[in-house]
Amino acid sequence: MATLIPGIGSCTFDTGGERRLAERLEAKLEDDYLCWYNVPVGQSSMHPDFVILHPRRGLLVLEVKDWRRDTLITIDPTSAVIHADGKAKTVLNPLEQARHYAQALAGALEKDPQLVFSSGCEAGRLRFPWSYGVVLANITRKAFDEGGLGEAMPSQRVICQDEMLESVDVEAFQRRLWQMFKVRFQSALSLPQIDRVRWHLFPEVRIPPRQGTLFGAGDETGHMDLMQVMDLHQEQLARSLGDGHRVIHGVAGSGKTLILGYRAEHLARAAVKPILVLCYNESLAKRLARSMADKGLGAKVRTHHFHQWCRAQLVAYNAGLPATNDDKDAFFEEMVERVIRSVERGLIPAAQYDAILIDEGHDFRPEWFKLVVQMVDPKSNSLLVLYDDAQSIYGDARRKKFSFKRVGIQAQGRTTILKVNYRNTDEILRFARDVAQGILKAQDADDDGVPLIRPQSAGRAGPPPQVVRLPTLKDEAGFIVQCLKDAHRNGTPWRDMAVIYRHYNPVGKTVLATLRSFGVPVTYFKDATFAPAEDAVLAVTMHSCKGLEFPLVLIPGADRIQGAADLPPEEAKLLYVAMTRATRELVVSGVADSDGVA
Repeated sequence: MATLIPGIGSCTFDTGGERRLAERLEAKLEDDYLCWYNVPVGQSSMHPDFVILHPRRGLLVLEVKDWRRDTLITIDPTSAVIHADGKAKTVLNPLEQARHYAQALAGALEKDPQLVFSSGCEAGRLRFPWSYGVVLANITRKAFDEGGLGEAMPSQRVICQDEMLESVDVEAFQRRLWQMFKVRFQSALSLPQIDRVRWHLFPEVRIPPRQGTLFGAGDETGHMDLMQVMDLHQEQLARSLGDGHRVIHGVAGSGKTLILGYRAEHLARAAVKPILVLCYNESLAKRLARSMADKGLGAKVRTHHFHQWCRAQLVAYNAGLPATNDDKDAFFEEMVERVIRSVERGLIPAAQYDAILIDEGHDFRPEWFKLVVQMVDPKSNSLLVLYDDAQSIYGDARRKKFSFKRVGIQAQGRTTILKVNYRNTDEILRFARDVAQGILKAQDADDDGVPLIRPQSAGRAGPPPQVVRLPTLKDEAGFIVQCLKDAHRNGTPWRDMAVIYRHYNPVGKTVLATLRSFGVPVTYFKDATFAPAEDAVLAVTMHSCKGLEFPLVLIPGADRIQGAADLPPEEAKLLYVAMTRATRELVVSGVADSDGVA
């Protein structure tokens, strides 16, 4: 069965012929076929009806028309006159339309040196064939031939009604598709080449090669050796998210935040009211906001951490902030309660947003969800919740009884699970799983519950994590300085490195001061802007590092965390979250004369 993107159940087909063709493509093509329906293509966002890619066949663009024979008045190689709304209308010949799309796609792909021949008479041309064709969903082959339509559309480039019936033989159907090609492919596209094709054709699935932005498309020709895209499962999920409430359970590094970014951009195109993105972590909120602003979505997509949003609501509607006191937790709890009461009394209006997207849903309390659900406009009823219970670091006994239904989220039949970790190397993921093994025992749940998912590795290899013992905290801080300087000397930008610690006093404070005294550019997480020009090591607590990632992560103070076998669940989750921020290298350090991890 071919992979259809979006999934057929999520497509809104313009015509019955398009639906029938989608069904035939999915059923009559093998697993290695990729088919995109009505997806914006290239920088100019063209909308061909179908784009089909096969590693041994090539790239094919199809336009579908539901014209009947009596719909057509006349047709020539460039245009057609059809009956439409009771009068004659001149339109582009659909084959010419398909040709235009296919040539534009080929032109974009030819810019990539790894997709073209580098020498010989074929130099500069694509390594694989491309073609185009038309599907006439309501005109039989007999009517096509008798009507002389082959003079305007060559017969071999057309699939007719009786050639796409459910009963049509698989080989006959495929033969009709591939006779549209003038040449046969003598080789096969590799998986990296397929990903490069997707990178060029679908900018929205690109993963940026550096920390500067979470969702930025990057430039069209730069970073040719660093192209990365969502995997096909992520892309299909991102494009197939329908209306209503949706919940994605995903392990660390599975691409949840990428999908959130895609979804926010998609919804913003048609939104009348603002789109709200909420998370728990202040650092992640800053980064999400920066990314949305860099994409020009700042006016439509409002990004906040939850308590920041609560404060903004109280201020905007003059509902009164709690009195300031030394107990920050009590202050924040009272602030949330005031928002809840103000919504109940009508002081703060409900239904303020066309859609709400929640990252780090595992750190939201039930009453927060109940509040947020009221903020979605019932007309759109669009809510997306991203959840990973293994990263829940603010859990309590109430979470054990949590269900989405109780908080007003219609999750049943609308949940998706992402098990594969793409962020970490196999070595880092295994190390993190070993340390946090007590919290990673997979637990199933129904659609209304919260499963605990054991992460699966994507198989990317790298150096094993280092565990280093130092005589004193001062020595440990000096070691971290040396690690960072060595990495920078070997080409790693400062912004691609982070120091993640559990306790500010004395570990974080000592390390931060030492970095500055030795001239290492460092930004304390509360001061970070996450602007591309901010080239500094990030010093961040374990609580505030969620949602972030760095090629090199150093975790000092491991001696102050109990041995792995004795870690309480909250500490195990913190350490697991910190370790899984590293995409390439992980260094864990501590003082040698302690009994902890180091």
